Amino acid sequence: MTSFVILLTQSPFNGQAFQSALRFLSASQALGHRTDHVFLYQDAVLAASHAIDLPADEPDASRLLAQFCLQHQIPLLFCSTAAEKRGVSLEAEQLRPGYQLAGLAEHAMRLADHKLVQF
Repeated sequence: MTSFVILLTQSPFNGQAFQSALRFLSASQALGHRTDHVFLYQDAVLAASHAIDLPADEPDASRLLAQFCLQHQIPLLFCSTAAEKRGVSLEAEQLRPGYQLAGLAEHAMRLADHKLVQF
């Protein structure tokens, strides 16, 4: 069994990073692998904002990722510094359910003995 750490750096509104990560997580879980945590850095931190208002016909990949992580008890962490730089409020009531505030140092310390996969 392999233990993974997922790193997302791309905005949830540009590209397929969130969808690809979700497919990877689902497949790895089905094969019996473990995921220690998912960490959002750079523009990916925009996913944690409760201010997201997508059109009804557009899939909400950040919500789907949070639901998957909650269901499988995988911590979904986002970088506080990157969030502040991008105007994401760090107040708990302004964050989407399932997203947890963390620092880059916490992510780095949790990398030991895990395979890093970046999307």
